Amino acid sequence: MVETVLVVGATGNIGVSAVKGALNSGRKVLAVVRSQASADKLVKQIGSSEGITFTEASVLSDTGVKGVVDLVRAGKLPAFQHVYACVGGEYSITPLLQITIPQLRSNLNASFEANFFAYQATVGYLLEQNNPNSTWTMCTGSQGDVATHPVPAFAQGALFSFATAAARENESTNIRFNEVYLMFRVEVDAEAAAHGVSGASEFAAVYEGILANPEIRSGRVKVETPADFKDLKWAKKF
Repeated sequence: MVETVLVVGATGNIGVSAVKGALNSGRKVLAVVRSQASADKLVKQIGSSEGITFTEASVLSDTGVKGVVDLVRAGKLPAFQHVYACVGGEYSITPLLQITIPQLRSNLNASFEANFFAYQATVGYLLEQNNPNSTWTMCTGSQGDVATHPVPAFAQGALFSFATAAARENESTNIRFNEVYLMFRVEVDAEAAAHGVSGASEFAAVYEGILANPEIRSGRVKVETPADFKDLKWAKKF
């Protein structure tokens, strides 16, 4: 059986990388997108739609990914054995005193709540399927520690705690939960080339490595430099 990865936040910089990593590993992808335009954008970035099933949902809603899982249960979408959640908000340098309440709330929703909603919607399904190879992966960033960009820093701090709790709760289940801790900027390939940063295609090797190594469990995979894309550095979160 060819396994499938459910990617939540599939059209973002990290989401594109997750899709590439899943496909490179020989798996298929169930990509959650906002619209047909988003699906078309992803196909353009990947270069093909082969191996990808698209489904539309609002991942910012507590019912969005749940609705996707309901369709999977009903046999209307492919079953999945893995989840990669990487929904994010704006990469803003807005100073603390200038952050508005709507800006704060929308970014906490996009960067923290959406990933938490995805977890709650999917983990029960993976536990029920009891596939011994299941994984649940999320991507966090070092802004949660360095906070040069206060808006994303807030959400990353919350995600750190969430990742530790999820790693603990799944330590003895069939799900390998892991956090990818990224310490520099990654963008989709075309934009990366223009901005002089690492590209999604390169970063995809990190996810390939996690999927391939059953020893990586309840861990933080620390990506400090591009040299860490293939030589994974990880440690248990607790």
